Amino acid sequence: MNAVEIEAAVSELAEKPFDAQEFAYDFLRAFGNKETTIKKLRAGQSNSSDIENGVLQRNYIHIAICDHDSVTLTLSALRESKATEKAKAKFILATDGLNLQAEDLLSGETISSEFSKFAEHFGFFLPLAGISTIREIKDNPIDVRATGRLNKLYIELLKENPDWATEERRQDMNHFMARLIFCFFAEDTEIFQPRGIFTQTIEQMSARDSSNTHEVIGTLFHAMNVDHHQRDDIKLPVWARKFPYVNGGLFSGSTEVPKFSKIARTYLLHAGKLNWQEINPDIFGSMIQAVTNDDERGSLGMHYTSVPNILKVLNPLFLDDLNEQLEASKESSLKLLNLRKRIARIRVFDPACGSGNFLVIAYKQLRKIEAKINELRGEIGRATDIPLTNFRGIEINSFPAEIARLALVIAEYQSNVQYCGQIEALQTVLPLSKENWIICGNALRLDWLSICSPKGSTVKVVADDLFQTPLEQTEIDFENEGGETYICGNPPYKGAREQLVSQKEDLVSVFKNTTDVRILDYVSGWIFKAAEYIDQSNAEAAFVTTNSICQGQHVPSLWPLILTKVEIKFALNSFKWSNLAAHNAGVTVSIIGLSKSLKTKKIYYEIDGKLIIKNVKNISPYLMDTETFIVHKAAEPLAALPVMNYGNYPGDGNFLTLNSLEKNELISKNPELSKIIRPLFGGQEFLKGKIRFCIWVDDCNLSLALSDPFINQRIANVKENRLSSKDKSLHKLAERSHQFRDRNTAKNYLILVPTVSTERREYLPCDLKSKEALTTNQAFALYDAPIWTLAILSSKVHLAWIGAVCGKMKTDYRYSNTLGWNTFPLPKLTEKNKVDLTRCAENILLAREAHFPATIADLYDPEKMPENLRAAHEQNDEVLERIYIGRRFKNDTERLEKLFSMYTEMTSKQVGKK
Repeated sequence: MNAVEIEAAVSELAEKPFDAQEFAYDFLRAFGNKETTIKKLRAGQSNSSDIENGVLQRNYIHIAICDHDSVTLTLSALRESKATEKAKAKFILATDGLNLQAEDLLSGETISSEFSKFAEHFGFFLPLAGISTIREIKDNPIDVRATGRLNKLYIELLKENPDWATEERRQDMNHFMARLIFCFFAEDTEIFQPRGIFTQTIEQMSARDSSNTHEVIGTLFHAMNVDHHQRDDIKLPVWARKFPYVNGGLFSGSTEVPKFSKIARTYLLHAGKLNWQEINPDIFGSMIQAVTNDDERGSLGMHYTSVPNILKVLNPLFLDDLNEQLEASKESSLKLLNLRKRIARIRVFDPACGSGNFLVIAYKQLRKIEAKINELRGEIGRATDIPLTNFRGIEINSFPAEIARLALVIAEYQSNVQYCGQIEALQTVLPLSKENWIICGNALRLDWLSICSPKGSTVKVVADDLFQTPLEQTEIDFENEGGETYICGNPPYKGAREQLVSQKEDLVSVFKNTTDVRILDYVSGWIFKAAEYIDQSNAEAAFVTTNSICQGQHVPSLWPLILTKVEIKFALNSFKWSNLAAHNAGVTVSIIGLSKSLKTKKIYYEIDGKLIIKNVKNISPYLMDTETFIVHKAAEPLAALPVMNYGNYPGDGNFLTLNSLEKNELISKNPELSKIIRPLFGGQEFLKGKIRFCIWVDDCNLSLALSDPFINQRIANVKENRLSSKDKSLHKLAERSHQFRDRNTAKNYLILVPTVSTERREYLPCDLKSKEALTTNQAFALYDAPIWTLAILSSKVHLAWIGAVCGKMKTDYRYSNTLGWNTFPLPKLTEKNKVDLTRCAENILLAREAHFPATIADLYDPEKMPENLRAAHEQNDEVLERIYIGRRFKNDTERLEKLFSMYTEMTSKQVGKK
C-alpha cells in the first residue's frame, strides 16, 4: 500500500463507530497487513501481548484497548511491558474509543488525539507499512489527504466520461483538475469570499442525483473568466456573480465540465471540505502529478522529494552565497539594498521541472532572504520585488506543467500572507498574472537560451492561453536584464537499456554525433545542454543525476565534451535519493554543479546524514579531489598483474548445460561420461551456492558424446539454435555445436570474479576453484594466477576502484576486466609482500570454509558476516594498504585519491614507452 491508500483506510476507520474487539485488527489492515497475519494474531499464534485486550505484532506495534479515561495509564503500561521490549515493537498505541495516544519508541515522539481525528496523524505510523516517514508528511498530512480525494474523483469521472480518457480529451480533463485545485485553495484562503463558497455553492445548487453538477461548475468557471465591468452584458445567475474575476488563462477557453455521478459528486464535496489553506505546494505538486498518469497511479503519493534534498542542490548553487552576503551586509543599509536588487534579478530555470518542486523551494527561499533584508532595513511588510516570471521551467507533460504554475501561484500567495499580511496578499493575488513561466515541451529539443534568455528577454504565452502553452510564443522584456541565471533540477535518469527509441533520438539530436549515445543515461542530455547554455552566458547549473554518469564508460564518452565548456563547481558524491515508496531504498545519485572557471571548488560528502565540505583546487569527472583525467579501457594490465579473461560464452541456447539430476542420470547409465561433464559457475551460481554442470567435449571425446542419445540430441539442438539465431557470428559456430564458443580452462585452479555484486557488500567476493571448474560469461577468471591476486581482488582498495571506474548495474558493482582490473594501480610488490598477501588470501578462504555450507551471499551479508571472516578481511586490508602508504587509509576518498594519483603516473609512463 502507498501513503495515499493508507490515509484513506485510516480515515475510513476513524469515521466508523468504534469497535473495541475489532479496532486493533482493522488498524493493522489499514497499514497493509494481510488476512493471514490478522488470523494468526486473532488466534493468539503470533500475539504475545501481556496487556489485557492487547494485540502485539512483533517488530511493529503493541496496541491496547482500555476503559474510559485510562488511555494515558495504558500507554504507560505498554511502554513498560516486557513483551513490548522482547518483541522489539517500534510503536505503542492505546485508545478507549474517545481518545487515542501513541508513541514512537525509537524517536520518543508521541501523539494525542480525539479518536475521530486520529487519521490526521496517519503519517506518524507510516513506518508500519515500510514507508520512511518524512517530517513534512507527519506535520502536515493535508497533501496526502488531498491527493487521495482527487485521485478518487479523477478515476470516477473517467468512468462516467470515457471519452474524456482518450488522448484527444485527456488535456481537457487535466485542465479541469487544475481549475478545481485552484478553486479549493482560493475558497479556503479567502481569495474567494466567504470561506468555503465554492464547495458550498456546488452542494447547494447542484441536485443530489448529480444530474446538473457539471452545469453548475461550468457556470462558475465561466463567471471566473468574465471581468466585472463586462458582467452586466451577459446573463450570470446571482449565485455565480459572487465569484471574482480570475483570468490569467486558467478559466479561459472552453468551460465544459465532465458529467458527474452521485459518487463523483460526493468525492468532490469531500475534497472541498478539506482545509486547502494548509497545502504545501512543494509537496502537493509532486504528489498530485501521479493522479492523471495511468502508469504512475499505482505509486501515488510516492514522488515527493524532500526539501532538505532539494536544498542540497540549491544551497551550494546560489543560496549559500546569498546568505553569506546577507550576513556580511547586516550593518549596511546600502549593501542590503543592493543585495535585494540582486535577488530580484535572479532567474531560476528548471528544464525538467515536473510539478515545480525546485522552483517553488527556490522562490520560497529567496522570499525568506528578501524578508530578512526588509526586516533589517526597517521595512517589514514591504511588497516583494521578486516576480514569478523569474522562475522558469520546461516540462514535457501538460498536467505537471499546469500544476507547477499553480504551485508557484500558491507559493507566492502564501509568502505574501507570511511577509506582507493577509490583506495585502488578497489585494495582489487577483486577477492572476497573464505572463507565463512554465513551458510545455521536450527540453532536449528546445532552445534553452530563447526560453530563459540571459539577456533579459524571454518567451511568454499570449494572455488567454496561460495554462495551455503552445511552443511558439512571443517575447517579452524584463526589468531584470543582466541578472544571474541558475539552472537546476532532477532530470529523468533512464539508463541506456531503458530508453525509448524517441529518447535515443533526443540524445542524438543533442550530441550531434560527437559521441556514441548508445551507452549514455538520458540525464546526460541535460548535462550537455546546460554546459552549452553556460558557455554562452554567465549562468551556473546543478543537477541531481545518476552517479553512473561519473563512472565507467560514461566518463570517456561524456565528460571530455562537457569539460571543454565548463568546470565542475561542486559535487556531492553518491547518496540515497529516496521517496515515500514502501521498502524503497532509493536510487543512488550524485549532485553536480557546473560553472565557468573558478578558483575555489567544493566537494560535499554525506556521512551519517551530515554534510562535510572540503575546499579543493579541482574536481575530476569521477567527482574526486584530483586533477582532471579519464580512465580508459586497457587491453592488458598496466601494473604487474596477470591477465584476467572474460568467462566462457556458451552461445548454446542452454542445451549444453545440465542440472544435478540430469548429470547424475547420465553418469549412472555410463560412468565414462564423467569425462565430458564438468561443474559450471556464473556469478549467481558462485554467490548463491547453486550447482550447475555442462557438457564439455574436447574433439578427442566427440565420439563418446555422440554415443549417448541424450547428449547427441542436445548437440543437435545447439546446432539448430545457432543456425536460426539472428546473431550471425553464431552461424559459424554451428560447425562445432558440441562446444561453447569460448574454451578457457585452468591447468591447476582458477580464481573466479563475479560480473555483478550488490553494493551492500563491503568486499568483492571472489573464490578459488578447482581446475575442473568452468566459468560462464557471467564471471571473470584468472587462470593459474598467483594466489596473492585473490587478496588484491578481495580488498577494500580494489572495491573502491571498481566502484569509481567500472560503473554500476542499477546500484550494484559491475565488474570489468578492461576497466577495473587492467587499469588497477598496484605498487611494485616484493617477494615478502606476495608471501604476506598469499597468507591473507588463504586465511579468507579458511574462514569461509569454517562456515560450510553457508553461501557466499550469506557470508558477505554485512549484517550477518561472521567475525572470523571479517577479521581475515581486515587483516588483508591492513597488509595491502601498508604496502600503498605505510598505514591504513582513512576512508574510500583517501583510497581513491591515492589510486588516481598512481594511475596518472602509470599512464604517463605508458605514453613515454610508446
